[in-house]
Amino acid sequence: MSTRTAILLSAATGLGLALSQTVAAQETAAPAGITSPVGQAPVAEQPQQPEVQAIADIGGVLTPRGRLVIEPSLQYSHSGVNRLTFRGIEILSTLLIGVFSAEEAERDIWTAALTGRLGVTDRLELELRVPYVYRDDTLRATVPTVGDDSFDIDRDLSGNGLGDIEITARYQLNRGQGGWPFFVGNLRYKSVTGDGPFDIARDSDGIEQELATGSGFHAIEPSITALFPSDPAVFFANLGYLYNMSDNVDTQLTEELRITKVDPGDAVRLSFGMAYAINPRASFTLGFKNDFIDRTKTTYFQDGRTATQSSRTLNVGSLLLGWSYQINPDVSVNLGLELGVTDDAPNTVLTLRVPFGTNALARW
Repeated sequence: MSTRTAILLSAATGLGLALSQTVAAQETAAPAGITSPVGQAPVAEQPQQPEVQAIADIGGVLTPRGRLVIEPSLQYSHSGVNRLTFRGIEILSTLLIGVFSAEEAERDIWTAALTGRLGVTDRLELELRVPYVYRDDTLRATVPTVGDDSFDIDRDLSGNGLGDIEITARYQLNRGQGGWPFFVGNLRYKSVTGDGPFDIARDSDGIEQELATGSGFHAIEPSITALFPSDPAVFFANLGYLYNMSDNVDTQLTEELRITKVDPGDAVRLSFGMAYAINPRASFTLGFKNDFIDRTKTTYFQDGRTATQSSRTLNVGSLLLGWSYQINPDVSVNLGLELGVTDDAPNTVLTLRVPFGTNALARW
């Protein structure tokens, strides 16, 4: 496998469920020019692992033993909804009898994160990610009332603070021999260090006065990643299941309404694509990811009775584009872009990552 293949997945690494990895270990092969003793079979050359800086949340071939990678990143996410609703009767295409309601919603999220990855062995890697989140939501709506009257809603909320800290372990399951791809098992845990939706301030009507910086629920995500080098490209795929733990939140929203239990919907996560080396330093990635999110079930107590309400399922699909440039063996720059292709996906997600690697811990 050439050096071109070795950097292919650099671009993929900035896309994002969040991929976040750096250099991979090379398997030891018999030195060139050395032959086996007479009467013995030639020494089989071990397949080389592609040096992957994988896509966020997907994982790749692991950081070598003793190598520490520190990766600052900045992510911007934008979602927008513009909706014009007509309630009434259409007699002709130009003659409408009824009322109109208009809604415009914009959501911007900035996430600055510091990620550390350590190669415990050549097949085991641990990762810690600490995010800081800033959110800004704007809602403008015109709501019709009885008669010809209407009223406007204009809300602008923001929130910032520590997000949900994540811990991830990755283990390489095989050595890619016999024409097989490399398989990596991933296990991610998401904490509740950020302010969840039931931790923020609300008014007497239960309307939020600030925005949450975390999900408010513990989550565990097992997944498996496949990497198949085919110089000058590397094909990748990931399949995972996100399990969100239910919680007895027991929160009084208004005098009449109390939320007792919330069971967030789990998700099946799928992604695949290809990374291509332009030259020994630069590469780009093209891929697709899709999250199928189940219904969230909310149990509440109101008017002397307990009831359960379910939300609708979500289909979050995005096109992945990525670019990477290797400044030197220890530093690279990765830029990832996600373009939403389903109604539930953010319009755009742009992620910049700059991983710095060091072998300072290799002697240990």
